[in-house]
Amino acid sequence: MRDLSRDCPDDHSGSPGVRRRGVRLAAVISAAGLLAAGVAVAAPAPASAEPGSVVISQVYGGGGNSGAPYSNDFVELFNRGAETISLDGWSLQYTSATGTGLFGSQKLNLSGSLAPGQYHLVQLSAGSTPSGALPPPDTVGSLSLSATSGKVALVRSTTGLACNGGSTPCTPEQTAQIADLVGYGTADYFEGTAAAPGLNNATAAVRAGGGCTDTDDNAADFTAGTPAPRNSATPPAPCGGASPSPSPTASPSPSASASASPEPSPTGDPCDVPANRQIAEVQGRGDASPLAGQTVRVEGVVTGDFQAAGQLSGFYFQDPTPDADPATSDGLFAFARDILKDVKVGDRVLVTGRVTEFNGLTELSPVTAVDVCGTGTITPKVYDLPRADGASFEPYEDMLVTFPEPLTVTDHYNLGRYGEVTVAAGGRLFQPTDRKGVNPALDARRSLLVDDGSNTENPAVIPYTTPHVVRLGDTAVGITGVLSYGFGAYRLEPTKPITFLRTNPRSPAPAPVGGNVRVASLNTLNWFTTLGSRGAGTAEEQQRQLKKIVATLKGLNADVVGLMEIENNGGTALNALVDALNAEMGAGTYAALTHPYPGTDAIQVAAIYKPAKLIPVGKTRSSADPVFRRPPLIQTFRRVGGGQPFTLLVNHFKSKGCDEAATGGDADRGDGQGCYNAERVRQATAVLGLIESMDLPNPLVIGDLNAYGEEDPIHTLEKGGLTSLSKRFVPASQRYSYLFGGLSGELDHAMAGKQLAKRVTGATIWHVNADEPRILDYNLEFNPPGLYRPDAFRSSDHDPLLIGLKLPGGKG
Repeated sequence: MRDLSRDCPDDHSGSPGVRRRGVRLAAVISAAGLLAAGVAVAAPAPASAEPGSVVISQVYGGGGNSGAPYSNDFVELFNRGAETISLDGWSLQYTSATGTGLFGSQKLNLSGSLAPGQYHLVQLSAGSTPSGALPPPDTVGSLSLSATSGKVALVRSTTGLACNGGSTPCTPEQTAQIADLVGYGTADYFEGTAAAPGLNNATAAVRAGGGCTDTDDNAADFTAGTPAPRNSATPPAPCGGASPSPSPTASPSPSASASASPEPSPTGDPCDVPANRQIAEVQGRGDASPLAGQTVRVEGVVTGDFQAAGQLSGFYFQDPTPDADPATSDGLFAFARDILKDVKVGDRVLVTGRVTEFNGLTELSPVTAVDVCGTGTITPKVYDLPRADGASFEPYEDMLVTFPEPLTVTDHYNLGRYGEVTVAAGGRLFQPTDRKGVNPALDARRSLLVDDGSNTENPAVIPYTTPHVVRLGDTAVGITGVLSYGFGAYRLEPTKPITFLRTNPRSPAPAPVGGNVRVASLNTLNWFTTLGSRGAGTAEEQQRQLKKIVATLKGLNADVVGLMEIENNGGTALNALVDALNAEMGAGTYAALTHPYPGTDAIQVAAIYKPAKLIPVGKTRSSADPVFRRPPLIQTFRRVGGGQPFTLLVNHFKSKGCDEAATGGDADRGDGQGCYNAERVRQATAVLGLIESMDLPNPLVIGDLNAYGEEDPIHTLEKGGLTSLSKRFVPASQRYSYLFGGLSGELDHAMAGKQLAKRVTGATIWHVNADEPRILDYNLEFNPPGLYRPDAFRSSDHDPLLIGLKLPGGKG
C-alpha cells in the first residue's frame, strides 16, 4: 500500500494522484520555477477535470431539514466507465462553499468496488426533522453538507486535503488527487466555467445522463432536481462504450463524441470540397484560437496517429504549406476516433469540425468529416533547448518537432501511472535551495515533458522499461513527436520510439569511504509491522519491503546505522527488521538500541549497531523538548578495541508539508523552503543545545533533516560548528538523496563536530532509490509483477548515506 500522505518533502514523495486538466496559468507558474518543493501555488480556478470513470452523480445536503424528503444528507457515486473500479483507499471530502475550512476537515473513507454502470450510495448526517429513509446505503458517514452551497471532492487517497480551492488554494499535487469535484451554489471552487446550481431542502444536484455526462463543467453537468438516491442494488446503467480514462492527455473534448457521424458530403468526391481556412488561421497568434466556436474545414498531413482505444482518441495533422508567421502554429489536433475514419501518418486529410479550446489545447471537436485525399510528408521542426528567455512552446503547439541534443531524464515519478518522463537539456535539475547557482527559470526552459500518447492509467505495458528500466540521469538523443498541451503543461507525444542510453548506471555497492568505523543513515520509507497503516498493506507487500530494506542494509555493511520512519510500536517493527537482517548476515550481527523517549508520532528514529565492532558508552539518551515531534536518539560509541569515542545523534526533522497549523514563521514564505522552516531551525538549534548541554564527545548528526543543502536549518547547524560531510566529500553532481517535483536535492545529511570532522575518511551517497522509478518498489497495487527484485534498488524514496571514520587508539 502506498502512503499517499507523503506528497511533499518528507512526507514528501511526490503526488501519485490522477492528473487534472488545467489552464495555462499552471504552466506559466511552473515555468517560473514556483512549483519547487514546498512552495504553495494557487490552483487554477475554476477547476477542470479529465472525465473519469467514477464520478459524483448526486449531492443532497438538505436531509432532515424542514420540507426535506429524506432525513439524511447523501452523496451518490457512479461508475461511468467500462471496468470495475475499487474504492479502497479513496475518500469523500467536504468543505463549505466559500469558508476557510479545508477539505480534510470533513473526510469519510470509502471501500468496496463499483462495476460499470453501478451506483454507490453514501449516507451522511441527519437533520433534526425526521422524514423519509434513504435506500440501504453502501457507506455510512457523518459528513454534514450545506443544503444550498458547498464543495464535495472524491479523492483517490484517505489523506485529508489541506486545501479548499478558495482561501487555501489546492496545489497541483493536491489537485492531482481529486478524482471528481462538485462545487454547487456559491462555491468558489468547481469544475469548468461555473458551479452547479444552488440547492434547497427539497433539491439535489443531479448529474445528467444518469451519471454518464461529464463535460468537466459542473454548471453544464448538473441540474437541481428531486433527490433520487440509488445504491449498489439499483440495476446497473452502463453508459455504453468505454468512457474516457482519467489519464494525462490533452485530446478529447468533453463536449464531443469521438464517434460522431460525418456531415453529408456534396455529390461527388468529398476531396473536391476545399478547405476554407488554413490551420495557422485556426491557431492564431495567441494561446486561444480567434475562430473558437466556428466550424471550419482545414487541410494537412497526419503527423501523429493516436486514434485507437486507450490512446488520445484522435490525430494530429499539419499544414505542408505553412504561413510565414512564426507566431502561428501550423499543426492541429482532431478529436476523431478511428471508428469515424481511420487515418495513418502521411495521409493528406481534409477535416471538418468545430474549433474548440479544450483546457488550453486548440483542437477540432466535434469532427464531422475526415476525408483522406492523398499522401504527404512533414519534416519535423528542429528545436533546441533551452527555450529562449520569454519564449513559449505555443507557436509549435500540435506540430511535429525533434530535439537533436542529448536530453537527460530528470523526473519519472509518473512513469508507471501515466507513461510520463521529464527530460532536460544540460543534465539533471536540482532544487534551487539545495545549492548555489541554480536558475529555476532557465531549468524550466530547458525541460520537456514526454508523454506516451495514451489515455491509459497504470498501463499494462510501461514505456522505457526494456532492455532496462530508465533511471534519472539516463539520456536520449533525437526525441521526436508532436508537441501538445494538457494538464497545465506542454507535452511531447512521441511519434517514434525513444531509446534511453544508460548514462547513469547502477552502482552495486556504495563507493569506498575508508576508515575503521562505518556509519550509515537510512530513511526506510515507513517500515511498519502493522499492516494497512503507513507501510505495506498486505503480508506479501511487507515481505517484499523487508527484503529490499535488508538488501540495502547488507550492502551498506555499516557498523552503526541511524534509521528513520520506523513504526513507533514499542520496538516490534525495529526488532523484526533486526531479526531479518541477522537471518541474512548471521546471528547477532546487529543489535538494536532501545529509544528511551520515542515520542508519540506514528514513526520514530532508531539505531542498530554491530556489537562485534562497537560498544555503547553510557545509556542511550534523547530529549523531551516538545520542539521535537520525533525525538532524536543519542548514543556514544567506542570501538570494541577501545580508543576515541564518538556520539551519534539520529534525527528526523519536521516535514515541509503545509497544513492549518503552519502559521506565522512556520507558514510557507515562498522562498522554496516550504512550511515549518522555522520549526526545523528551532530543531536544529535544539540539537546544538543538546550537544553542548550533554557535553557530547565528537558529535555526528545524521538523518532526514527535511532541509536542502542551502536552507536555514543546515546553515544553523553549520554556524553551530558542524561540517557537512556530503558537501566536503561528495561531488556536486552526485550530492542528492531525494527527488521531488522533478528536482533532485539532499534532504539526508551527515554533519560532524570540529574534532570528529578531522577523523572522517570519506562519505558517499548510495544512489539506489532517488534515481529509480517507484514501479520498482514493493507495492503490489499497480507495479508490473515482473519488475520486482528483492534487492536494494527502490527500497525507499531516500538514498542512504555512508561515512567512514578513522578513530585513533585502541586495538585493531
